[in-house]
Amino acid sequence: MPEPDSAHGPHGSAPRRLKPAPLLFEPAAAASDEAHFFDLESIEDPRELLSRSTELVLAFRAATDRAMEFQAMAAAQLADPRRFDRLTPAVIAERAEWTEDYAKKMVEFGRELMRGGEVLD
Repeated sequence: MPEPDSAHGPHGSAPRRLKPAPLLFEPAAAASDEAHFFDLESIEDPRELLSRSTELVLAFRAATDRAMEFQAMAAAQLADPRRFDRLTPAVIAERAEWTEDYAKKMVEFGRELMRGGEVLD
């Protein structure tokens, strides 16, 4: 997945500059243990711990941004006036647990993405 020079969400998030580390899924047994988090607790060297935890932060941010882009595109599709079953911003907001104003911004952001705005691959 190429990293863009900048990609802004509807609330003006800062541009992404660093390529994030891949997210690795934890086994169910490890995920249920609250003391266990991506094996960070086993890293004893503080330099290595800082490096790996920073990689995870960047990866989670990138995943959040990507998921938000998909939310925006889905909201735009659901609000499309050409759909016979289109939804209002109020209904979209309720389903996504957003405010109606935020839903309107997400619909517009999704339309921009679908028109060829910056969408990550």
